[in-house]
Amino acid sequence: MKICVHGAGAWGTAVAVNAAARHEVTLWARDAAQADVISKARENTRYLPGLALPASLAVRAGDIRQAQAGADLVIVATPMAALREQLIALRGTTAPVAWLCKGVEPALDTSPTSFGLLAHEIWAQVAPDLRAGVLSGPSFAQEVAEGRPTALVAASPHAAVRDALVDAFHGPALRVYANDDIVGVEVGGAVKNVLAIATGLCDGLALGLNARAALITRGLAEMTRFGLALGARAETFMGLSGLGDLVLTSTGDLSRNRKVGLLLAQGRTLAQAVDSLGHVAEGVYCARTVVQRARGLGIEMPIAEGVVALLDGRVSPKDAVAALTGRDPVPESVQPGAAAANPRHSP
Repeated sequence: MKICVHGAGAWGTAVAVNAAARHEVTLWARDAAQADVISKARENTRYLPGLALPASLAVRAGDIRQAQAGADLVIVATPMAALREQLIALRGTTAPVAWLCKGVEPALDTSPTSFGLLAHEIWAQVAPDLRAGVLSGPSFAQEVAEGRPTALVAASPHAAVRDALVDAFHGPALRVYANDDIVGVEVGGAVKNVLAIATGLCDGLALGLNARAALITRGLAEMTRFGLALGARAETFMGLSGLGDLVLTSTGDLSRNRKVGLLLAQGRTLAQAVDSLGHVAEGVYCARTVVQRARGLGIEMPIAEGVVALLDGRVSPKDAVAALTGRDPVPESVQPGAAAANPRHSP
């Protein structure tokens, strides 16, 4: 199989390295200088330092159409903010296309009724002719690149896209499961980043393992309610892209979103926390959009609301926790719309 990976960040490099053991892979970088450095050093020193690239992996820049000529699969490995541009550039592509980003696009305007879109909604808006989908699930780029055991989800309404992703990446160390619920898979991938900031805050304040377990579990309920309101299936959130990705991102030391919460708990400003990462923490950028959209759907997401208040500087870390623990007792429920119908029926 011939694969072209758009984007030479950590994730793009990781999946390119993984696939290059069995397929003909081209890693395309937007920056020609970056591509030249990676190609000559045979290492992505900025995003995956110390990992040698296989000799068979081609690294290119320049005309993206030439780089993906004849490709059997195109992988978009850019941050969420660049996905719209990438999909527009891919219009007319006949090969299956899949993106790796997890998050929600910022609203395109500042009107009160405007909200950001999930990746599949951007696809439907700007390039509906593409056969496309997402590769998601609990995974850190470093471990995938190192060949450590990982399980991912290939989600698309097109069986050909799911099959292409399984053929490209399924192997002894990387298992790929197919799923046609792209809405649920993308909601899980986006909302878990927001919840991981909250869990990092919890750990940074040394609230204990009981508190962490409660936060993750109630966060899963928020994620599920939000997803069901958007048309996802409940069982998706009990799988790899829901519970699996939430647990990994909320507890793993390689999680950038968790680290943001840890740093805020230590008294760092948001700018200081983000600057220290060197990578994008999608939860910082999509938290507000998730909350805004949930409000429009009549879905209460108190943990996500608390994260937004914290990121905006409206509450301190301790006050954010106090606001959650001081809520009225309620029944345990993940049903969408319950909070709108009865304010006491929320987590």
